[in-house]
Amino acid sequence: MARVKPKRHGVVTDMTAMCDVAFLLLTFFILTTQFKKPDVEQIKPPSSISEKLLPDASLMTINATPDGKFYFQPVENASERLQLLEKMGQKYNITFDNKQKAAFQKVQAIGVPMNQLKGYLDMSDEEQKSFKSPTGIPMDSTNKQLVEWVKQSLSVNPDYKLAIKGDVTTEYPKVKSLFEGLRDIDFLKFWLITSQEGKP
Repeated sequence: MARVKPKRHGVVTDMTAMCDVAFLLLTFFILTTQFKKPDVEQIKPPSSISEKLLPDASLMTINATPDGKFYFQPVENASERLQLLEKMGQKYNITFDNKQKAAFQKVQAIGVPMNQLKGYLDMSDEEQKSFKSPTGIPMDSTNKQLVEWVKQSLSVNPDYKLAIKGDVTTEYPKVKSLFEGLRDIDFLKFWLITSQEGKP
Protein backbone atom coordinates (compact mmCIF):
# COMPACT_ATOMS: atom_id res chain seq x y z
CA MET A 1 0.00 0.00 0.00
CA ALA A 2 1.51 3.37 -1.08
CA ARG A 3 2.23 6.04 1.58
CA VAL A 4 0.68 9.44 1.08
CA LYS A 5 3.05 12.36 1.71
CA PRO A 6 1.51 15.12 3.80
CA LYS A 7 0.97 18.42 2.05
CA ARG A 8 3.05 21.30 3.38
CA HIS A 9 1.55 24.14 1.35
CA GLY A 10 0.00 25.64 4.47
CA VAL A 11 3.34 25.78 6.31
CA VAL A 12 5.08 27.45 3.37
CA THR A 13 2.27 30.00 3.06
CA ASP A 14 2.39 30.80 6.79
CA MET A 15 6.17 31.29 6.74
CA THR A 16 5.91 33.56 3.68
CA ALA A 17 3.24 35.65 5.38
CA MET A 18 5.37 35.98 8.52
CA CYS A 19 8.36 37.12 6.46
CA ASP A 20 6.17 39.68 4.67
CA VAL A 21 4.88 41.07 7.98
CA ALA A 22 8.40 41.23 9.45
CA PHE A 23 9.67 43.05 6.35
CA LEU A 24 6.78 45.52 6.47
CA LEU A 25 7.41 46.23 10.17
CA LEU A 26 11.12 46.73 9.54
CA THR A 27 10.38 49.14 6.67
CA PHE A 28 7.89 51.05 8.84
CA PHE A 29 10.39 51.53 11.68
CA ILE A 30 13.17 52.62 9.32
CA LEU A 31 10.94 55.20 7.63
CA THR A 32 9.42 56.60 10.81
CA THR A 33 12.44 56.65 13.11
CA GLN A 34 13.81 60.14 13.74
CA PHE A 35 17.57 59.98 14.08
CA LYS A 36 19.20 62.39 16.51
CA LYS A 37 21.00 65.18 14.71
CA PRO A 38 24.58 65.76 15.83
CA ASP A 39 25.36 68.96 17.71
CA VAL A 40 26.82 71.78 15.65
CA GLU A 41 29.61 72.03 18.23
CA GLN A 42 30.74 69.54 20.85
CA ILE A 43 28.63 69.93 23.99
CA LYS A 44 28.93 67.81 27.14
CA PRO A 45 25.85 68.39 29.30
CA PRO A 46 25.92 67.97 33.09
CA SER A 47 24.86 64.59 34.45
CA SER A 48 21.70 63.77 36.38
CA ILE A 49 19.69 60.73 37.47
CA SER A 50 16.63 61.81 35.47
CA GLU A 51 15.41 59.35 32.83
CA LYS A 52 12.58 61.42 31.36
CA LEU A 53 12.52 61.55 27.57
CA LEU A 54 12.08 64.70 25.51
CA PRO A 55 9.04 65.00 23.24
CA ASP A 56 9.75 64.19 19.58
CA ALA A 57 7.41 66.74 18.03
CA SER A 58 7.12 70.53 18.32
CA LEU A 59 10.46 70.82 20.09
CA MET A 60 12.82 73.76 19.68
CA THR A 61 16.29 73.52 21.20
CA ILE A 62 18.88 76.00 22.44
CA ASN A 63 22.50 74.81 22.60
CA ALA A 64 25.06 76.64 24.75
CA THR A 65 28.69 75.84 23.90
CA PRO A 66 31.55 75.76 26.44
CA ASP A 67 32.63 79.28 25.43
CA GLY A 68 29.10 80.64 25.86
CA LYS A 69 27.87 80.79 22.26
CA PHE A 70 24.21 80.08 21.60
CA TYR A 71 22.67 78.09 18.73
CA PHE A 72 18.94 77.81 18.08
CA GLN A 73 17.31 74.76 16.47
CA PRO A 74 13.77 75.46 15.22
CA VAL A 75 11.10 72.76 15.16
CA GLU A 76 11.23 70.30 12.26
CA ASN A 77 7.98 71.38 10.57
CA ALA A 78 9.07 73.02 7.28
CA SER A 79 5.99 75.21 6.73
CA GLU A 80 6.09 76.50 10.30
CA ARG A 81 9.81 77.18 9.93
CA LEU A 82 8.98 79.37 6.96
CA GLN A 83 6.46 81.33 9.04
CA LEU A 84 9.13 81.78 11.72
CA LEU A 85 11.67 83.11 9.21
CA GLU A 86 9.14 85.60 7.84
CA LYS A 87 8.32 86.83 11.35
CA MET A 88 11.99 87.27 12.22
CA GLY A 89 12.54 89.06 8.92
CA GLN A 90 9.71 91.48 9.71
CA LYS A 91 11.08 92.07 13.21
CA TYR A 92 14.58 92.93 11.96
CA ASN A 93 13.56 94.42 8.60
CA ILE A 94 15.25 91.70 6.51
CA THR A 95 13.85 90.17 3.31
CA PHE A 96 14.79 86.62 2.29
CA ASP A 97 14.66 85.26 -1.25
CA ASN A 98 13.14 81.89 -2.18
CA LYS A 99 16.49 80.09 -2.14
CA GLN A 100 17.24 81.34 1.37
CA LYS A 101 13.75 80.35 2.54
CA ALA A 102 14.25 76.84 1.16
CA ALA A 103 17.62 76.62 2.91
CA PHE A 104 16.09 77.69 6.23
CA GLN A 105 13.45 74.97 6.01
CA LYS A 106 16.15 72.29 6.25
CA VAL A 107 18.86 74.05 8.26
CA GLN A 108 20.21 72.17 11.28
CA ALA A 109 20.71 75.12 13.64
CA ILE A 110 21.10 78.88 13.57
CA GLY A 111 24.18 80.30 15.26
CA VAL A 112 24.62 83.77 13.75
CA PRO A 113 23.18 87.24 14.41
CA MET A 114 20.28 88.27 12.20
CA ASN A 115 22.46 90.59 10.10
CA GLN A 116 24.55 87.55 9.07
CA LEU A 117 21.69 85.09 8.53
CA LYS A 118 21.30 85.72 4.78
CA GLY A 119 24.99 84.96 4.22
CA TYR A 120 24.74 81.77 6.28
CA LEU A 121 21.70 80.57 4.32
CA ASP A 122 23.57 81.21 1.06
CA MET A 123 26.22 78.64 2.06
CA SER A 124 26.12 75.11 0.63
CA ASP A 125 24.93 72.25 2.84
CA GLU A 126 28.51 71.11 3.40
CA GLU A 127 29.66 74.62 4.32
CA GLN A 128 26.84 74.93 6.82
CA LYS A 129 27.69 71.59 8.44
CA SER A 130 31.33 72.56 8.98
CA PHE A 131 30.58 76.17 9.97
CA LYS A 132 31.53 77.17 13.52
CA SER A 133 30.07 80.52 14.49
CA PRO A 134 32.55 82.98 16.03
CA THR A 135 29.78 84.71 18.00
CA GLY A 136 26.62 82.61 18.15
CA ILE A 137 23.21 84.29 18.47
CA PRO A 138 23.39 87.42 20.64
CA MET A 139 21.91 87.11 24.12
CA ASP A 140 22.68 89.87 26.61
CA SER A 141 20.99 92.82 28.25
CA THR A 142 21.23 94.99 25.12
CA ASN A 143 20.67 92.41 22.38
CA LYS A 144 18.25 89.53 23.02
CA GLN A 145 18.01 87.95 19.58
CA LEU A 146 18.04 84.44 21.04
CA VAL A 147 14.92 85.08 23.10
CA GLU A 148 13.34 86.72 20.05
CA TRP A 149 13.74 83.43 18.16
CA VAL A 150 11.82 81.70 20.95
CA LYS A 151 9.19 84.43 21.14
CA GLN A 152 8.52 84.45 17.39
CA SER A 153 8.45 80.62 17.34
CA LEU A 154 5.73 80.69 20.00
CA SER A 155 3.79 83.21 17.94
CA VAL A 156 3.76 80.61 15.13
CA ASN A 157 2.63 77.85 17.48
CA PRO A 158 2.10 78.48 21.22
CA ASP A 159 2.27 74.71 21.88
CA TYR A 160 5.97 74.50 21.05
CA LYS A 161 8.22 73.04 23.74
CA LEU A 162 11.76 74.20 24.53
CA ALA A 163 14.83 72.21 25.57
CA ILE A 164 18.12 73.81 26.62
CA LYS A 165 21.40 71.93 26.29
CA GLY A 166 24.39 73.58 27.92
CA ASP A 167 27.92 72.35 28.36
CA VAL A 168 28.96 71.46 31.89
CA THR A 169 31.71 74.11 31.62
CA THR A 170 29.52 76.94 30.25
CA GLU A 171 29.86 79.97 32.51
CA TYR A 172 26.75 80.56 34.61
CA PRO A 173 26.29 84.29 33.75
CA LYS A 174 25.73 83.29 30.11
CA VAL A 175 23.01 80.81 30.99
CA LYS A 176 21.56 83.19 33.59
CA SER A 177 21.05 85.85 30.91
CA LEU A 178 19.08 83.30 28.86
CA PHE A 179 16.88 82.32 31.82
CA GLU A 180 16.19 85.99 32.56
CA GLY A 181 15.31 86.62 28.92
CA LEU A 182 12.85 83.72 28.90
CA ARG A 183 11.35 85.06 32.14
CA ASP A 184 10.87 88.46 30.50
CA ILE A 185 8.63 86.87 27.84
CA ASP A 186 6.85 84.85 30.53
CA PHE A 187 8.13 81.53 29.21
CA LEU A 188 9.04 79.60 32.33
CA LYS A 189 8.58 75.94 31.47
CA PHE A 190 11.37 74.18 29.57
CA TRP A 191 13.60 71.12 29.75
CA LEU A 192 17.29 71.06 30.63
CA ILE A 193 19.06 68.31 28.69
CA THR A 194 21.44 66.23 30.80
CA SER A 195 23.45 63.06 30.37
CA GLN A 196 22.59 60.06 32.52
CA GLU A 197 24.76 59.89 35.62
CA GLY A 198 27.46 57.26 35.38
CA LYS A 199 27.58 57.35 31.57
CA PRO A 200 30.20 59.24 29.50
